Amino acid sequence: MIKILFFGQTRELIGVPSCEFQQSSLTVLELRDLLSARGDNWYYALTEKSCLCAVNQILVDDTHLIDNGDEVAFFPPVTGG
Repeated sequence: MIKILFFGQTRELIGVPSCEFQQSSLTVLELRDLLSARGDNWYYALTEKSCLCAVNQILVDDTHLIDNGDEVAFFPPVTGG
């Protein structure tokens, strides 16, 4: 099972703090596509340009392979000031 966490504006758009996903051995892009199919807010929140992804607290790109037991986090880019 994959635990998926959402932070910041991504969480606000989707409306849930987390969810779990049964499928494993898929890429971040494949997971984005599966989650984005849940509706317009999901699609908008998870688009590549507006959303970063970390797996097990390490920033990854869309080609990263997610395995059973991984924790995936989606969050917006953060700027400092």
